[in-house]
Amino acid sequence: MRGRRRPCTCGNPGVSLSTQPPRSSSLSSDPRRTHVTVSGGGGYPVIVAPGSVNGLAKLLDEFAPAHRYAIIADSRVAELHGDRVRRLVRETGRPAALHTFPPGENQKSRERWIELTDALLADGLGRDSCVVALGGGVTGDLAGFVAATFLRGIPVVQLPTSLVAMIDSAVGGKTGVDVPAGKNLVGAFHPPRLVVADPELALTLPPAERAQGLAEALKHGAIADLAYLEALENRADDLLAGHLEATTVAVDRSVRIKADVVSRDEREGGLRQILNFGHTLGHALEACSQYTIPHGSAVARGMVLAARVGEELGLTAPETSARIASAVRAFGLPAEGALPAPAGDLVRMTRTDKKVRGGAVRYVLLERAGVVLGGDSWSHAVEDAVVEGVLAASSGGGRRV
Repeated sequence: MRGRRRPCTCGNPGVSLSTQPPRSSSLSSDPRRTHVTVSGGGGYPVIVAPGSVNGLAKLLDEFAPAHRYAIIADSRVAELHGDRVRRLVRETGRPAALHTFPPGENQKSRERWIELTDALLADGLGRDSCVVALGGGVTGDLAGFVAATFLRGIPVVQLPTSLVAMIDSAVGGKTGVDVPAGKNLVGAFHPPRLVVADPELALTLPPAERAQGLAEALKHGAIADLAYLEALENRADDLLAGHLEATTVAVDRSVRIKADVVSRDEREGGLRQILNFGHTLGHALEACSQYTIPHGSAVARGMVLAARVGEELGLTAPETSARIASAVRAFGLPAEGALPAPAGDLVRMTRTDKKVRGGAVRYVLLERAGVVLGGDSWSHAVEDAVVEGVLAASSGGGRRV
């Protein structure tokens, strides 16, 4: 294995999730703007600021002008934000229709993609139209895939309403649907024209759902910034309670880390794989539980397990998994316990992972907390027996839930 290296500085190393009171809900409250570079030049902005959705019409006119807009949201998000966002989009002077679908991970399917694309065709949308993805990760992936494939591709704007979408999935241009063989196996890279991450839209989330999104923030700290990981753990109570300033800083920091990585490797040829830390086993946990384990919980457990795999191989500093487990527990997320299936079944499920090369499952590993383990491709082949042993030890024998 070639030398270890830290992939990116990802901005300033020190992070403090300020104890200042929340800023006022106004677009003039110093919005944080991060640029994501895409292949072929250019890119798109990610706006992170409380109240930024109020300036949506102006942002659309600047970055995603269109003849018509199609807003796609699940029915739960539509009930909370649909009428308001449709009104804001119509301030462009262009028509906007709201298309809804039932909430749930199982809606990120080929069947739902067909239904939505047929609806857009029935509405007469052309190539001068634009999709607005309003919602969480499922909506962002599904609506993004609709935009990527409709008339061979029309623009999409990501308007995330969940923390997992603001922190992670709305940035980077990955779109797709799940199929029986696994998650996200049918999709496309389709960068948005604009991402508007308004933390105020996530204030309605209960603490348990906030924790699911913040698992991805913990991932960013684990791979790129130990100070950020520590700041998240120290402010866990405030973040779970919806403290606006702490949430805004966390979203902004995660966006900057991800944007730095994506700008260097848009199509996941190498470096971008580090953003999958914890996801190889995390996706297996989700699938083997029939998706009763939420994504954030699965990723949290997957990160601890991946750190233990690295420790078992002698590639990761001792106590790294304990450090990550401490941060995971601070958010009420699982770091150990029973598995949803025998260890061998989970290992077999990892073979559907997109990082499988030459028949070997590859894992993103850490050098230590805050520093990813480098190498030729940023992921590392690990024998199934090693992973199965770590899984069995983690669960007290791999018993079923």
